[in-house]
Amino acid sequence: MRNITLSADEKMIEAARRRAVAENTTLNAQFRLWLAEYVRGKWQVARAMRTVRELQGKLQLGRKLTRDEMNER
Repeated sequence: MRNITLSADEKMIEAARRRAVAENTTLNAQFRLWLAEYVRGKWQVARAMRTVRELQGKLQLGRKLTRDEMNER
């Protein structure tokens, strides 16, 4: 495992350490979890964008969507 150095406000670091202790973990363990989630999120975005590019021009609705339909979530 490789070591890195991070900089942050001292008060935030101390508050994070207290929370980690309260959750029976360490700041290092929490950072490793965050880093894994961060990387996984980037991969998910890249995969989704690849799928969108693959589908562009291949799907047809048969009619033009209304503005409301296009903005529906």
